[in-house]
Amino acid sequence: MTLASAEDRFDYIIVGAGSAGCVLANRLTEDPSVRVLLLEAGGRNNSLLVRMPAGVGTLIKGKNAHNWGFMTEAQSELNNRTMYWPRGKGWGGSSSINGMIYIRGHARDYDQWAQLGLKGWSFSDVLPYFKRSETLETGGDDFHGTSGPLHVSWGKSTNPLYQAIIEAAVQAGHKKSDDFNGHDQEGFGSYQLTIKDGERWSASFAYLKPALGRPNLAVRSHAYTTKLLLEDKVCVGAEYAHDENSPRTRVYANKEVLVCAGAVQSPQILMVSGIGPAQSLQKAGVEVVVDSQNVGQNLQDHLDVLLLQECTQPITAFSLNRGLKQYLTALTYLLRKEGLGRENFLESGGFAKSRKGLDRPDLQFHFVNALVEQHGKIKAMTDGFSLHICYLRPESRGEITLANANPFAAPVIDPRYLTAEEDRRALREGLKMARHIMAQPALAPYRGPEFKPGAEVQSDDEIDAFIKATAETIYHPIGTCRMGSDKASVVDKDCKVRGVKNLRIVDASVMPNLIGGNTNAPTIMIAEKISDHIRGKKFLAPQEVTIANP
Repeated sequence: MTLASAEDRFDYIIVGAGSAGCVLANRLTEDPSVRVLLLEAGGRNNSLLVRMPAGVGTLIKGKNAHNWGFMTEAQSELNNRTMYWPRGKGWGGSSSINGMIYIRGHARDYDQWAQLGLKGWSFSDVLPYFKRSETLETGGDDFHGTSGPLHVSWGKSTNPLYQAIIEAAVQAGHKKSDDFNGHDQEGFGSYQLTIKDGERWSASFAYLKPALGRPNLAVRSHAYTTKLLLEDKVCVGAEYAHDENSPRTRVYANKEVLVCAGAVQSPQILMVSGIGPAQSLQKAGVEVVVDSQNVGQNLQDHLDVLLLQECTQPITAFSLNRGLKQYLTALTYLLRKEGLGRENFLESGGFAKSRKGLDRPDLQFHFVNALVEQHGKIKAMTDGFSLHICYLRPESRGEITLANANPFAAPVIDPRYLTAEEDRRALREGLKMARHIMAQPALAPYRGPEFKPGAEVQSDDEIDAFIKATAETIYHPIGTCRMGSDKASVVDKDCKVRGVKNLRIVDASVMPNLIGGNTNAPTIMIAEKISDHIRGKKFLAPQEVTIANP
């Protein structure tokens, strides 16, 4: 065993201060007898853009101090486009740059995990952990918590468009949902948001900052993990550096190393450390320690297409936050936490089925009070609103691999979008459904011409061509360190890495299948549940609830 000073030795080392890492840092240090080190490649994420909900539009656009800004390989079914992949960097990870929508997914998603052999991951098993993490501002019930670190609120905007889209969906034949995280996900309604008192409530604010005063927690920012330290297939610590030209520091764990770097970088860290598909590692120039064929495989993501509609009234973000008004928005928020800065501009949406016979919705809609193209990189030139259409359960599977042995090199991301016919069909039907909603009377006072795809795009072939030319990620990659009961899975049901002792992966990469919705709340739930296992605590008792029938 390598010797180290007391200052470099901890009980647990957590790699990554994203959503899961923040949860683990908080829960593990509740025990004063353990010492925890949290390593994070980014900074503290305290800027106004992060704290102000309206800052999401800027944070998501491109690579910056808060955003890794990855790019994928060219996608053959999307006109060979390379796709932009924003991922959170710094305290809170992607919860510091996301749209702040709180969605758990459908109950049957987790029951399906249990059916795959993952005992303890059914909806009745995980619901208590969702509740433990949450404080819903309007109070608790069978589905919601009242004393958790993660504060969840309802949108406060008085803009009539948010209610108009819900009314239009009902007129189009959809149900109205009072709570997407309750008895029945299907329908259209208002989203719950991770916003507290007008401020983004990231995992950093919810979990990490309350734990900073504990003497048994050390946080090292701008500490990029270059590899895991392995001795005889036991993980004994981690190595990090501030940048590619800085000296590397080694730190050691008495108990476990917990990798929480997300669906892109968790498999990358494993692979540069010699844990992954042997042939792929050898090609990248990495010495193989454990041949684990599924590391980086099983990549799944939610692909999204946008229906853009011009607005006849100056009540969208274009007019409300145009020119010098954006500075007034920031100043008003900074001084009084009031005004447009408190809004995320996507307070309503819905869930629907693309065809009959499904046991749960397979489409999600996000309504945005702005014309949004290419993640907001194209500046809107007129008033308008957008309806995101997302296919929730893609059959396409991609992979993360190494470009080379350099840990600072961006990994190779190949989602292989739309390689499954069902994915193409569902998005096509979703766009038709969105058009039907947009045509309803409730939107008549606001509806201008269809901006994109445009009235000339009507046939299935034309719609497919539009999807290929414009579809983008909606930021939900998972699955690259798959949890499973089979020996080929990367981690077992307790998130322990197969073939290596004292090493776990705890983040969205362990999800075996995509859940039906936004992935931040489920990532927090996973970390909450695994924190109990790490501490040797008994899991919370399962809670049975009634879920609507198909």
